[in-house]
Amino acid sequence: MIKRREFIKTSLGTVSVAALGGLWGSGCASESQPEKAGAVSGSEWTGFKFAMCNECMMDLPWDEQCKIISDAGYTGVEIAAFTLVKESVNELDAAQRKELVMVMDDHGLENVGLHWLLAPPPEGLHFTTPDAAVRSTTVDYLADLVDFCADTNGKVMIFGSPNQRNTMGISVSEAKKHFADGLALVADHAQDRDVKILVETLDSSQTDVVNTMAESLEIVNMVSHPAIGTMFDYHNTLDETDSLEQLVRDYFDHIDHIQIQEIDGRHLGTGDARTTFVDSFKALRELNYDKWISLEIFDFTPGGKVIAEESMEVLKHLESAAVS
Repeated sequence: MIKRREFIKTSLGTVSVAALGGLWGSGCASESQPEKAGAVSGSEWTGFKFAMCNECMMDLPWDEQCKIISDAGYTGVEIAAFTLVKESVNELDAAQRKELVMVMDDHGLENVGLHWLLAPPPEGLHFTTPDAAVRSTTVDYLADLVDFCADTNGKVMIFGSPNQRNTMGISVSEAKKHFADGLALVADHAQDRDVKILVETLDSSQTDVVNTMAESLEIVNMVSHPAIGTMFDYHNTLDETDSLEQLVRDYFDHIDHIQIQEIDGRHLGTGDARTTFVDSFKALRELNYDKWISLEIFDFTPGGKVIAEESMEVLKHLESAAVS
C-alpha cells in the first residue's frame, strides 16, 4: 500500500520546479471555454465532475500538466502548491498567479482548489505542535495559501498534511484543540476570500490526529464556522468500520469534496475499485452529489498520461454503473 508518509519521505526532497520553468509564455486564455461537466442541470443529470491532482506530474511544465489532464477528459485540476514553488507560495506574484489561471483556462480546466497544504516547502511547519511560535507561523502560511487558492480561482483547500498535524508529544485531545483553534484563526479570512478549508480524515498509519470521518466532523463542529468543512477520501477509510456506501450516506451532508484512487493509493484500474466502489457511486448519484471528485494517487511510476487515462476509464465505468 502506498502511504502519504512514505511518499513524503521519498519524493518531496527532490521536487522539481520544472512546472514553473515551463509556465511563462504559454499563451492567452481562450475567449470561449467548453461547457463544464456538472452533476445537475435543472432536472437533467449531466454526470459527475472529475478532476485530477497535479503532483504526479510535478516535473513537467504547468502547461503540459494541464494538457494531459484535459486530454484525458477531466474538467478540473487540484493543485499541490509545493510542486510549483521553491520556498513558498508567496514567491508567486499576481501576474504569475494569473498566468496559472490562463493556462488552466486554455485547456478548459477549472482550479478545484489546493491539497497537501503544509507539505514542504516551506520547511518546519506544524499545525498541532505544542510550540506556539511554530503554530503561529503555520497558521499565517495557511492564510497565505487561502490567498493563493482564491487568486487562482480555487474554492476548497483539503487539509491532510499528516506529518504537520500529529501529536508531537502531547495528547490527541490537545492536538485536536490546536487543530480547531488554528482553523478558527483562518476561518474568517477564508470566508472573505470565498474559500472553504476541508478537514481530511487520514488513517492511523499516517497520523494519530483525526483518523475517522466522525473525528473530522468533530473538528468541524469545534470550529463551527461556514468556511470549515470536511470531505471524503477513498484511500483514508482503513480505520472506518462501515462500508464505503454507508460512509457516503452517513456523511453526505458534510462532504464538500471527494478524492479517489485505489484503496492502496495507486491509480484507478490497478485494483478492484471498478467493482468495489460501485455501490458508493450509486449512493452519490442517488443523493445528487454535484461537487468535485478528484483523482489523487501516490505511485507516480506509470507517468501522468497513463495514470490520467487509465483512471478516467474506471471513473467513466463507475459513473455508468451509478445509473444502471
